[in-house]
Amino acid sequence: MALSRLSLRSNRFLQPSTTTAALPSSLRRHVSTDTTPITIETAVPFESHLCDAPSRSVETSSSEILSFFRDMARMRRMEIAADSLYKSKLIRGFCHLYDGQEALAVGMEAAITRKDAIITSYRDHCTFLGRGGELVDAFSELMGRKRGCSNGKGGSMHFYKKDACFYGGHGIVGAQIPLGCGLAFAQKYSKEEFVTFTLYGDGAANQGQLFEALNIAALWDLPAILVCENNHYGMGTATWRSAKSPAYFKRGDYVPGLKVDGMDALAVKQACKFAKEHALKNGPIVLEMDTYRYHGHSMSDPGSTYRTRDEVSGVRQVRDPIERVRKLLLSHDIATEKELKDMEKEVRKEVDDAVAQAKESPVPEPSELFTNMYVKDCGVESFGADRKELKVTLA
Repeated sequence: MALSRLSLRSNRFLQPSTTTAALPSSLRRHVSTDTTPITIETAVPFESHLCDAPSRSVETSSSEILSFFRDMARMRRMEIAADSLYKSKLIRGFCHLYDGQEALAVGMEAAITRKDAIITSYRDHCTFLGRGGELVDAFSELMGRKRGCSNGKGGSMHFYKKDACFYGGHGIVGAQIPLGCGLAFAQKYSKEEFVTFTLYGDGAANQGQLFEALNIAALWDLPAILVCENNHYGMGTATWRSAKSPAYFKRGDYVPGLKVDGMDALAVKQACKFAKEHALKNGPIVLEMDTYRYHGHSMSDPGSTYRTRDEVSGVRQVRDPIERVRKLLLSHDIATEKELKDMEKEVRKEVDDAVAQAKESPVPEPSELFTNMYVKDCGVESFGADRKELKVTLA
């Protein structure tokens, strides 16, 4: 019955809602490095709450659009490879893939700096890559290898890159939201001109801790940007079944909000630029990114019991973020179809090489179970079950 009700609503996903790695030498052409400003209009207008919406006219360049294509292609290929590694049992535990949502990662990065902080949920692979993370470090972490970005101890849900102000990767639904507001508090306390983007899904949008954190962020005018990645399903539950008010950008009540086409990298860039300027001057803002995931909630979810295959393929055909950028590149004569296909081949080889390198990385030593648990040199001792035999002194 739920599926039949959902099928009646599936058409709404087919349209946008109205309410860089260096290029290989073989692909360099004069226009690919052209930074001359060009202006492109977003596919749909922004919707605003308690604030003026930003302009739909986005300033970009040929080189930026080309970098969007390559970066999203890398992210998509990485997630496809992760799917294969999981099915081969080289990745264990939970694994949540981001394919379909890549425009969020590249658009956000285009509007901010690496001094601005990002914290997210367990769907974190592409956010890590967007922060400058290496493919081999990502695959190593996924397979629990020592070279991983969290030394092979975090796995899929706990990517981390402190030197780029990326603070994870959190497995508990909504738990990253108060932490993100805490990061924003630290930025304001230190009188830094930076902001924190806290990403969470529509499934976490009903969490009480979101409203508690937002309340104090508003009271203290913290530079906190709360980003709801609304992919329309909290695990297998559609938003119309779980949210009385699915207008998540208005959920902040007294906090301004903006609804964005999250499948349009340029719209995401424009919204994040607007949000950063707002947060530094006025305090928190909520961004709702209207997006869609192609895989199920996690690798254990086929993603076909609560939505139709036609719905998924329909979104791919009409709203896919990579195909949108491909059309821009072709229509503005920035690249040819052959050049883009060659670029995708280069990306595939890059990903395959990274997987091969990650497989060569050793697993962490058993002693690593006792590291990163306590402050160094605190002298904590671990005894056996009888409390007599000293097993280890934790460094």
